[in-house]
Amino acid sequence: MTANDAATHAVTLNGTDLQRGRASLIALWLTQVALALFFLMAGGSKLAGVPAMVSLFDAIGVGQWFRYVTGVIEVTSGIALLVPSAAIFGALLLIPTMLGAIVINLFVVPASPVVPLLLLLGAAAVAWVRRHQLRMV
Repeated sequence: MTANDAATHAVTLNGTDLQRGRASLIALWLTQVALALFFLMAGGSKLAGVPAMVSLFDAIGVGQWFRYVTGVIEVTSGIALLVPSAAIFGALLLIPTMLGAIVINLFVVPASPVVPLLLLLGAAAVAWVRRHQLRMV
């Protein structure tokens, strides 16, 4: 079922289900847009070399190349979340990225893992709702 199929299906439902379907679609898009904005800003700051990001990746100890890779992943995912047919891939790309951020915050850099955990949950929710877009060939 594609996004258009879901919209067509929602139109054929009765009034209560139609409202619920519309509210779910709005909640999905609000989540996607919020995640996209966050990751476009976060990834952009990594790619721009904001001093806080440079020092954070120095503390991680892998090298600044990792900052660029993370920035590209975040910006790419942020853009993908805004494209209906690509949103599932953006969300799936963010899941391991946020898992890595949680591990880094817990064991390498003394920081709270709450924000990456919330972002992980948001990305997982988008991936779950859009899972129908992954077709078996």
